Amino acid sequence: MWATTWGEDANTVLGPRLGLPPLPVADLSEEPPLPGLHWKTRPLLSRAAGRPFVWLDDEITPADREYVDACRPAPALLYRVAPERGLVKGDFEAVAAWLSRTPVRRSRTP
Repeated sequence: MWATTWGEDANTVLGPRLGLPPLPVADLSEEPPLPGLHWKTRPLLSRAAGRPFVWLDDEITPADREYVDACRPAPALLYRVAPERGLVKGDFEAVAAWLSRTPVRRSRTP
């Protein structure tokens, strides 16, 4: 899922460069941010709805991590990407390593 101000353009501009298929775009227009938190933090928590999730961003702060840790019933990785270099192989490796050791609850189909 994209959580970016690029909106749907992320699917045509960024996705192909990253080798990603078209992804849904998160609605980030929910309630205003709490002081000290990134404006995406609360909407992403809401969208995750208690499921594990990974958030890659160049603006994640310790305050966002503390808030998510305090509010999350499931694991979450808030991964800060260095804005001066963007996503690199090591970033993908770090996320893959986290995913490989994070249990995912599967929902049952009726």
